[in-house]
Amino acid sequence: MAPKRPLESDGAATPAAKKLRKGFRVGPQNLPDGPWKRKVDKIKKDLIHKAKVKKAYKKIKAAEQASSKTEATASGTTEDAGEAPPSPQIHPERQAMLEGDEEQAEPSPPPQSGEHHVRRRKQKPRKPGYFDKAVADAERKKAEAEARAQEIEKRNAERKRKMEERERFRKAMAKARTPGRDGKRKLSRESGLLLEKAKKIVGDAK
Repeated sequence: MAPKRPLESDGAATPAAKKLRKGFRVGPQNLPDGPWKRKVDKIKKDLIHKAKVKKAYKKIKAAEQASSKTEATASGTTEDAGEAPPSPQIHPERQAMLEGDEEQAEPSPPPQSGEHHVRRRKQKPRKPGYFDKAVADAERKKAEAEARAQEIEKRNAERKRKMEERERFRKAMAKARTPGRDGKRKLSRESGLLLEKAKKIVGDAK
């Protein structure tokens, strides 16, 4: 009878534990709170920020090199173009007037001659806050309409600013890519523009 195959050890069956990545160190770790520790922390933050800028710069430069010289900017102009215009709404004051007219338009049955004076006496006096609710609703709707208009105006201004920045960057890149008198591209100017764009992206991501 053939001998049984020995079972593999549990240690061999489990995958190797991944090594934990530790962050880099700047200066000794046992510094007390004080100017030296603040200086070391500032140096570390500056190094991390520079690394992020360098990474974003490489990514943007690779994307710019892969794209053709005749890069279309139509995608930027059609951004948020699918937003439907706000539907026309009735002015709040006009809405309140229409509601008041509908309430007044309902005719009441004519009282009999003998009971006319008695019913008039029994009628309760109209409360002073009868139209307060309608006025409050009208003011609330007016404030909401103004807030929506301000938000739309703010979005349009932001979209216009981004389009202008994108157009300026495109023109600057086209000018930088134009060969000079010696027939070579101006790599220093092109790299400067890409670096500025990378810094802006890293700054907006904070």
